[in-house]
Amino acid sequence: MPSSIALLVTGASTGLLAGGASCAAVQGGLLAGAVTRRRTPAASSTSTPTCKPSSPPASRGTTTTLAKDRPAAAANASEPKPLAPVGAFLAGKLLSHTVLGALLGVFGDALQPSPRTQAVLLLVAGAFMVLFALDLFGVKAVGRLVPRPPASFGRLLRRSAKTDSVATPALIGFATVLVPCGVTLSMELLAVSSGSAVAGAAVMAGFVLGTSPLFAALGYVFRRTGRARSGSLAALTGVVVLAVAVWTMASALQAGGWVSFQDDKPAAASQAFTVEGGSQGEPGGGGKPAPGAPVRIDASGRQIVTVTVTEVYDPHQFTAKAGVPTTLVLHGQGANGCARAFTIPELGVREIVEQDGDTKIDLGKRKPGTLRFSCAMGMKTGAINFQ
Repeated sequence: MPSSIALLVTGASTGLLAGGASCAAVQGGLLAGAVTRRRTPAASSTSTPTCKPSSPPASRGTTTTLAKDRPAAAANASEPKPLAPVGAFLAGKLLSHTVLGALLGVFGDALQPSPRTQAVLLLVAGAFMVLFALDLFGVKAVGRLVPRPPASFGRLLRRSAKTDSVATPALIGFATVLVPCGVTLSMELLAVSSGSAVAGAAVMAGFVLGTSPLFAALGYVFRRTGRARSGSLAALTGVVVLAVAVWTMASALQAGGWVSFQDDKPAAASQAFTVEGGSQGEPGGGGKPAPGAPVRIDASGRQIVTVTVTEVYDPHQFTAKAGVPTTLVLHGQGANGCARAFTIPELGVREIVEQDGDTKIDLGKRKPGTLRFSCAMGMKTGAINFQ
């Protein structure tokens, strides 16, 4: 399914560019506990070789050396490779998030909140990310406000530190679905709006795959050093998380239709209205519609506003007439990514745009003013200025 592939790519790119640092801040402690191991007493005792003073010189150079090498070789053979627990953690995480995405897609119609409710949830997620960033900077005042994993996770991590089994990291990775970061929440909202189990699973699986390179690198470092949080690593992660928090909250404000950070100047081509059966700007003049005009009035007097949807909205700023029955036509032309999840927050409108086809929305008779629209994540925005 092309739409599922597009959502897979959207999830992967979001995870790679924004989700890795955000989720690492929230789930980094789980990752560190899952992949960091302490040596068992047996392993420690075998690492200290003993030599018998009564052995002949010849045997000390041969058999004693072999005796020294055997325990080390056995320990190395029994110790898993550094990336084995990291891979198990990521596999568990991928499985749980893919299942969650499928469930969100199936029950999307029942679970889907309004566009402005989604925007509020994103704002809350961004606020929590700010708290996580401040906690990483060592600000003690926010310690009680930062959500922590359940106590059962702590017990699981303590048990995992005593074993080298890859089952434990896989289980902890699976459980990360219960500790989402802010960007994960936005992906879950996109999965809900997909309305399909396959599409929902695709976006969540893509997101986890996108975050995997950073998690794999951190897991390798944790496994090698055994240190979950050094000061420099925590500070660097905090800077990135703070930047992602600002991005998330800005997107939320746009997704709610409250502000727009894009150019609000209407497209020059939309200043004149095309009237079927008349001339531009004046009904009944006998002219022909201009090719590709974003705003036209048909013979019945209904205003038709057309927006082409690809990866963006084109045009994204234009003018239309107020007080005229209006239909918005979303013309999908290879539409993909979050642009397909079209919303008009003020009206509570949510539509999944046809990939290649038209999706029609009745806007009624609009009063003078600006009507904002955006994708479900607030990344692609636009506005119709009715006058």
